[in-house]
Amino acid sequence: MDRLLLLIMAASGLSAVSSAAGRQYYFVYDRKNFTEAQRYCRERHTDLVSVDHMEVMKILNTTADLDQMFYSKNSYRAWIGLSGNSWRWSLSDPGFYKPGETDFRRWGSGEPNNGYSEKVCTWIRIDGYWVDDSCDRKLAFPVCSEVRGSNVTFVLVNSSSMTWTGAQNYCRTRYTDLASVRNMADHQKIQGMLSVGYFWIGLFRDPWKWSDGSSSSFSFWKTGQPDVNNGNQTCVAADFSQSGAWEGWPCDMERAFICYGPVVPVTKKVMKVKFKKKGDVDLNDPAVMAAMLEQLQQKLRAQGKDPNIKLSWRKQADGQVFHKEDQKTTKRRRKRDEL
Repeated sequence: MDRLLLLIMAASGLSAVSSAAGRQYYFVYDRKNFTEAQRYCRERHTDLVSVDHMEVMKILNTTADLDQMFYSKNSYRAWIGLSGNSWRWSLSDPGFYKPGETDFRRWGSGEPNNGYSEKVCTWIRIDGYWVDDSCDRKLAFPVCSEVRGSNVTFVLVNSSSMTWTGAQNYCRTRYTDLASVRNMADHQKIQGMLSVGYFWIGLFRDPWKWSDGSSSSFSFWKTGQPDVNNGNQTCVAADFSQSGAWEGWPCDMERAFICYGPVVPVTKKVMKVKFKKKGDVDLNDPAVMAAMLEQLQQKLRAQGKDPNIKLSWRKQADGQVFHKEDQKTTKRRRKRDEL
């Protein structure tokens, strides 16, 4: 019989600590979509990770286990807490739109093309094509909509130019909302009303936002990202095959993800266990010890234990992990226990 010492690192994730930020980061390799990942992080830690400095990216790169992020397609990605950049209509009632109508677009050549970090809104030219611009620019008139059941009437207001938010308030006060252009029929009705000037419609793009509400402007985008022309890429994953560089993905994709929480002390538990040695297997062989650790890890997972618990062998003073148990010492202990 051989005695070994097993050291269990009872941390609740594969983590690294940023002492400057006072945070601990947790990689979770059980794949979830963005919303599920966000819920998981908020329930067990603080939130999905916010990245405010390159030092955080260095920590995450060091901590990431690429072997656990291997998928059939687009491996090595993990959700971070950044999302947004989605095009939406001011009139948000889903019953107002038939399938596919929220995605109708008539962008002009090269549009949308700006890189504003704030909310971006849409105005329509007299030729009927759309242009994206800062919502704060006071340059266009509103196209309002009056919705009564299934009937929609468009109203062109050309009294004075205003910001997109001003136009939205104007339309909501006097009519139903800024115009939603759901299909070619709506588009043709509005185009037929245009004469001179630019006119706000209800399409806007939310800015990128961190899940925990932080205001960091730090970014680490891949070349060509974010893709402002792809409204479906509204959640952000870090690609750890490319140093953690960011890219936009549909939020319903399932990926590993990264949570953060306050720094907590890492607890260690030492357990003495015994194994029966079979045959001439050298239990101190590194390959044998690695295989046994993997089996122990699988047993812990099967028992519902935290899958991120770290296991390692603890060497004794002579550099060995396993020692054959002294039978005489064992007998003396048994007699002592019986007394």
